[in-house]
Amino acid sequence: MSLHTGTLTKLALGLMGQVKPAAPEPPAGLAPRLPAPSLQGGLPLMQALSKRQSQRSFSEAALDAQQLSDLLWAANGINRAKDQGHTAPSAMNAQELDLYVALPNGLFLYEPVGHRLRATVQQDVRRVTGYQDFVDHAALDLILVADYRRMSLVPAAQRQAYAYVAAGAICQNVYLYCASVGLSTVVRAWFDRAALSQAMQMGTDQEILVTQTVGCPKT
Repeated sequence: MSLHTGTLTKLALGLMGQVKPAAPEPPAGLAPRLPAPSLQGGLPLMQALSKRQSQRSFSEAALDAQQLSDLLWAANGINRAKDQGHTAPSAMNAQELDLYVALPNGLFLYEPVGHRLRATVQQDVRRVTGYQDFVDHAALDLILVADYRRMSLVPAAQRQAYAYVAAGAICQNVYLYCASVGLSTVVRAWFDRAALSQAMQMGTDQEILVTQTVGCPKT
């Protein structure tokens, strides 16, 4: 399979340490307001599973506020208010994973409690989330980050494995939501971790595990 020109350019820039975020689109740093997630509609589970697939062709159209809200809730939102249970599992309820959303106007952290986005970096980091050319222009890129400081009850040697299991569950939630509503998505592990960690201003106890592009299909 041949690589696109954009991918080759990114690889060359990566070798030179020059994969950098882009300037944000206005209004920079303004977090989208998330309406309450809609818990109705979509496809039955077995139909969603039959349509689940990785897609690498995206339009530049943005998701609307309701789609973004539903996507993030499906990924790892609160589905049991009484004990603040999430839609994805976490060993010993450590909730070690943070879900970041890279949008054209900045980088945002999804806060499941309160169901809101909080601005973290006022740069467009989408192009740093992967070497593939489509990551630059799709509606958004999700970034899953493990914060090992929250895993004090988990043996140190097992923390990364546990975090990847939780990340896989979140990614599958995203796949099923996208399959159910006709959006495109693909999970990715091919990116410059050092460059993305720097762009996101990650700490020493944080590790970027995977990224996942979501957007409208390119017709």
